[in-house]
Amino acid sequence: MAEERFSLKDHLFNPESIGDLADEFSVLPGFDRDTFHAEVCAGLQGRELMERLEWIADCLEGQLARDFPSMADQLEAAMPAPLDPTLRDDDFGRFIHAVPGILAVRHGLEDHRERALDLLHVATQRFSMEFYIRPFLNRWPEETLERLRVWARDENYHVRRLVSEGTRPKLPWAKAISLDPLVPLEFLDALHADPTRFVTRSVANHLNDIAKIAPDVVLTYLAKWRDAAQQTPKELAWMERHALRTLIKDGHARAMAHLGYRSNAAVSVTGLTLTPEDPAIGDVMEITFTLEATEDSPVIVDYAMHFLKANGTTAPKVFKIKDTSVTPKAPVTLTKRHRFKGNATTFTLYPGTQKVTVHVNGVVKAEATFTLR
Repeated sequence: MAEERFSLKDHLFNPESIGDLADEFSVLPGFDRDTFHAEVCAGLQGRELMERLEWIADCLEGQLARDFPSMADQLEAAMPAPLDPTLRDDDFGRFIHAVPGILAVRHGLEDHRERALDLLHVATQRFSMEFYIRPFLNRWPEETLERLRVWARDENYHVRRLVSEGTRPKLPWAKAISLDPLVPLEFLDALHADPTRFVTRSVANHLNDIAKIAPDVVLTYLAKWRDAAQQTPKELAWMERHALRTLIKDGHARAMAHLGYRSNAAVSVTGLTLTPEDPAIGDVMEITFTLEATEDSPVIVDYAMHFLKANGTTAPKVFKIKDTSVTPKAPVTLTKRHRFKGNATTFTLYPGTQKVTVHVNGVVKAEATFTLR
């Protein structure tokens, strides 16, 4: 019997979770809980995750007021208690509570901007409105930015996080925004010293987005924050590594130097071996080598698989191995197991001659070829 695969959409949207949402809206006079529950559940199958949210909103608005200000009042009246404001991280809330954001965009974007933004402020304290603030940034950029300036100082950390997360230039799953990606730096400047990891993680992810298009700007801000010393050293060090992760993976010399790693470190790689040298798709290959140094050196060690493409060329994909230190008296031998996944969703493997390179502080130190069967 085939193993049943986990379905995120069924985990998030099912008769039980829809029943919880129906119960919350039952506080509204005249709301027909059973009709709403039956209608929503009947239409879940065949819809993907985000489509299910839109469907729930479709079913809900049929029982709400037609004018948006009254609808917004109803949506707020039916909301559960805010998420625990004493937590510092990982308090995401439930996807079913994204529905007010959908309706804020549908019915408030054009003619009721301020009331819609008020609704997002309240709703994001139950589930992040990061997807739904973006249409307002596109339609009303100056007015929305002015609101975000206020929210950056809000007492609720979910509201503060929204200021960073909602303005990210490359927010996963979200629609693009036309905002200049450097404009939100004013918010990150204020939020980088936030006491909650939920906010600082967003700031770091936001900087990682910007680093892909303006790496020097990101490094300048990180240096400024280090000098300002408004954030605790431990938290800022975590933020720096998280914000620079793409640049580090790419071997960006200035990013390496910011974290204390020298691209010209006196480190060599010896004894690179691949076992087996002719793996098949689905197999695991062991990559083993030794780091030797003539002086004490902190190192970031990665390897890149130069995968064969359909057109016969190769393209590298970098994988992390280890952050460590090497001394003249203590060489470091590392082994990494790499599985050649035949069902990867992001790329396709092709049989043929391919290459592994070992990178130390962003610099290629050794390489070896292998034949993938």
